[in-house]
Amino acid sequence: MDDIRQADRALVDAVLANRPGAFERLVREYQGLCWHIIQRMVRHPEDTRELCQDTFLRVHQCLHQYRHESALKSWIGRIAFTIALRHLQHKRIALVEPGGDDGESLVDSIGDGFDLEAACADEETARHLHEAIEALPPLQRTLLTLYYLEETSIPEIARITGMAAGTIKSHLFRSRLRLRDALETRTGVAA
Repeated sequence: MDDIRQADRALVDAVLANRPGAFERLVREYQGLCWHIIQRMVRHPEDTRELCQDTFLRVHQCLHQYRHESALKSWIGRIAFTIALRHLQHKRIALVEPGGDDGESLVDSIGDGFDLEAACADEETARHLHEAIEALPPLQRTLLTLYYLEETSIPEIARITGMAAGTIKSHLFRSRLRLRDALETRTGVAA
């Protein structure tokens, strides 16, 4: 963890000192994270590109405010999440399904026994899984992407989204249940 913090500090210092190529290095390092967060939320490539540019513009403008209290990845992820969230609010797109509970849940550490990796074992199942993920509301798609694709920890997702860890776990739990049900329905096999 100290190595990551030191690397973050060195990169931020280089960007703030206007060293040649430093900001480009920062963009290269975090553009995948930014793209994953925004694309999973807005699902329109043109909007995603524009919002990613907005994110890095904001990062460049506000980098002097970064206090190294969290990982740079979390700080940039939070900016990307906030920009995508505002975009969805402006377009009046719901983040979660109506009637969905986004408060704390009793599902804090209870697993549902659903293994996403095992569910993706064959190509057809992977295609069905991808379709089921795309059918999820923006927030749940984003949380799944951060947790499974970006391998971001729950505490780090909490810093990125500003949500409580229990709320994130609850969303992940409900998302996995929906995915399992969708796979069972489409493939006719219990996941």
